[in-house]
Amino acid sequence: MKFGIIVFPGTWSDKDCKYAVSDNLGQKSKYIWHKESDLSGIDSIIIPGGFSFGDHLRVGALAQVSPIMNSIRDYVKKGFPVIGICNGFQILCEAGILPGALIRNKNLKFKCKWVNLQISNNNTIFSSETDSKKILKIPVSHGEGNFQVDPKTLNKIENSENVVFRYCDSDGKINSESNPNGSINNIAGIMNNKGNVLGMMPHPERACNSNLGSNDGNLIFQSMINHVNK
Repeated sequence: MKFGIIVFPGTWSDKDCKYAVSDNLGQKSKYIWHKESDLSGIDSIIIPGGFSFGDHLRVGALAQVSPIMNSIRDYVKKGFPVIGICNGFQILCEAGILPGALIRNKNLKFKCKWVNLQISNNNTIFSSETDSKKILKIPVSHGEGNFQVDPKTLNKIENSENVVFRYCDSDGKINSESNPNGSINNIAGIMNNKGNVLGMMPHPERACNSNLGSNDGNLIFQSMINHVNK
């Protein structure tokens, strides 16, 4: 299997993603510059975290008009898996590939900390290797991770079981204290209706080795690998 890791000016989690899927899980990977358009031979796409284009205008606003995004839209239509992490999630929302928007954290402060995630749907391309009762320990690192969406769209997301991860406490309870950014319904990660695109604010690539504090992020990437290798 081969991952394509998209790189924009200001991307800085690309090397972490490559370590997670290649050095750690033994899969092939390739950096793809944002001005490229060829995704042939790529089985899954990762849009990593960072500050694409310095977050000018609005987070993800400039990245979503880069040449690579048209290729990613076509790639998504063909059913290939795409995961957007942190800034990657913001870019997917700006591009209209995922609904909603990521705005400033509720307390207006940058958050860099470990969080707990409840698995709201473990029957997806990105969560099939997880146990629905397991609480994932994965870090966040963002200033604009507050996921918001209009009530009608929120109902569609919830009713379609498109929420994959929610912020929770260590016992798996959903509450405001465990929400690091004010995201509506404690949403940490959602997928599209087709189920082949995931956007999440926490960084699974930084939870891929027990020496880092957790290897729970491996479950997400391994789920993608198993899906492609079926």
